[in-house]
Amino acid sequence: MKNSPKIWPMVCALTLSLIGCAAGGTPEGAAHLSASECRDLAANRNNAPVTPERNRSELAALEKAGYNPFQAFDPNYPEDLQAAQRQVDHWYHTDCH
Repeated sequence: MKNSPKIWPMVCALTLSLIGCAAGGTPEGAAHLSASECRDLAANRNNAPVTPERNRSELAALEKAGYNPFQAFDPNYPEDLQAAQRQVDHWYHTDCH
């Protein structure tokens, strides 16, 4: 048991590394948007009548891109929303065509 204190930094580093891998999201090349999100975003871009379902779908896509609409005070607003929108636009062009 003399060496156990030396092991803890390594265990912590490995644990954080695994957490980072697990939180990495979808693999490269995998679709980020679902078929329904693609359909709803296309409808929104084509000026179709607004529906609550399409709004929820767009909000879900923005949340996937890292935007948190429920943050009480966001010092980075509107930059973080615009960054999420750019990410969703990128996903839309790569996943939905």
